[in-house]
Amino acid sequence: MRRMVLLCCAALVMGCARRDAEPAADTSAMSAPMLSLADLAGTWTVRTMSETSDSVLVEYQMTATADTTGWMIMLPNRPPQAVRVMVSGDSVMTEVGPFESVLRPGVQVTTRGVSRIVNGEMVGTMVARYAGAGADSVVTLRTRGTRNP
Repeated sequence: MRRMVLLCCAALVMGCARRDAEPAADTSAMSAPMLSLADLAGTWTVRTMSETSDSVLVEYQMTATADTTGWMIMLPNRPPQAVRVMVSGDSVMTEVGPFESVLRPGVQVTTRGVSRIVNGEMVGTMVARYAGAGADSVVTLRTRGTRNP
C-alpha cells in the first residue's frame, strides 16, 4: 500500500513539475512560398465554372503585369475591364467591375476573386455580386487560368 501511495505521489510531482521550454517548431516547411506580381505577369486564359460543375460558363483572357497597373480582362464581345489587384502571401486577390454581366445580360456585376498558383495554373474562387438582381444576387464560382505561351 505504501508503495502505491509513493508511486501516486511521484507521478503527481512529475506531472506538476515545470518543464523546460520546448524548442520552437520549424515552420519553414509549412509556409507557402511568397507570390509576387512578377510571377503572374503574362496573358492567361481563364475559365469560370460553377462551384459544383466543370462546365465552363465564361472563358476570358486576362493580362497580368509585374505591378498593380495594367491588369485587364477581356470578356467575349466586351470592352476590356480594369482589374484591381493585390498579393498577400501565396494568394492574389482581384476585383473587377461593376460591368454588365455575361451570365445575366443587362445586370451589373462586381467580381472579387482569390487565386493561387497550383501546378503552374492560377486556381481560385470568385464571388459575383449582382446589383438589383433579387434574392440570388451573390454567386460563388471557381476559376482556373492557364498561362498563354
